[in-house]
Amino acid sequence: MADERGLAKVVKKFLDEASIDVLEERVIAYIVRELHNGRKIAAILDDPYVRNRLNEDKLNEILENSEILEAVQQELNKAFKDWDFKFQE
Repeated sequence: MADERGLAKVVKKFLDEASIDVLEERVIAYIVRELHNGRKIAAILDDPYVRNRLNEDKLNEILENSEILEAVQQELNKAFKDWDFKFQE
């Protein structure tokens, strides 16, 4: 009986971590998509979609994700190429 409870805990922990990973991947995809749509990163991070799904620590963690960093770099390169820094909205 004790082994079954231990196994249940391990399975629950695995499923909880897997669901968090899926959630984080969806938020990352959303942030990247919105960056490519021309939105400012600060506005995206204030979206209820992002705020309701990640706490501050997780948000800081995913901001180090290579997909997000690459998308920010692409948008910066585009802004310098086009001389369009979107100071006015």
